[in-house]
Amino acid sequence: MTYLDTSRWPRRDAFEFFRGFDKPYFNVCVRLDVAALKAAVAERGVGSFTLAYHYLALRLANEQEPFRYRIENGRVQIHDVVHGGATVLRDDDSFGFAYLDYDRDYARFASQGAAAMAQARSRHAAFEPRLDATNVIHTTTLPLIAFTSFSHARNWGREDSVPKLAFGRADRDGPHMWLPFSVEVHHALIDGLHVGRYVQAFEAALREPQRWLA
Repeated sequence: MTYLDTSRWPRRDAFEFFRGFDKPYFNVCVRLDVAALKAAVAERGVGSFTLAYHYLALRLANEQEPFRYRIENGRVQIHDVVHGGATVLRDDDSFGFAYLDYDRDYARFASQGAAAMAQARSRHAAFEPRLDATNVIHTTTLPLIAFTSFSHARNWGREDSVPKLAFGRADRDGPHMWLPFSVEVHHALIDGLHVGRYVQAFEAALREPQRWLA
């Protein structure tokens, strides 16, 4: 287990300032052009469009170290790798949780992810949120709404520093396909600069999705 040496951390003052807030989270919403990604998935025939954008979001989170920071008993833990926890809608309008093991290889990720989502989609699957797991990125999808703002449910009694992502309805607009995307993070660990770099990396990956899915 690795912890950040906050005594040498340039953000130490910001960390100490924001971690005591009643609501230390901030959120940004953008829209991503996923037209090339949808075409690349169809051309390759591996996985689904949904799994493909979850893969990119998770891979980029693993590559940006601040997205692997978590607060644990006042210290900053650095996870070597973070996985995905996604909500999955069921036929009876309830939902379950699918846990997507991160794999840099997209084909392996898509295979495991499809199985996890299928299991979570079953009405017989138990409702088992992994509340104690912090080596995850929480994600949810609202396929009926092209949202422009978003806020996650929170339990104020827990020290929750897990980043939370949300995807909305992807709409065609000429050659573009716009996907609403929300990023919510703990301000003691992550600033707007880091979110901006994360979103920019996502936009760059979406311009050349074939290279990332290869």
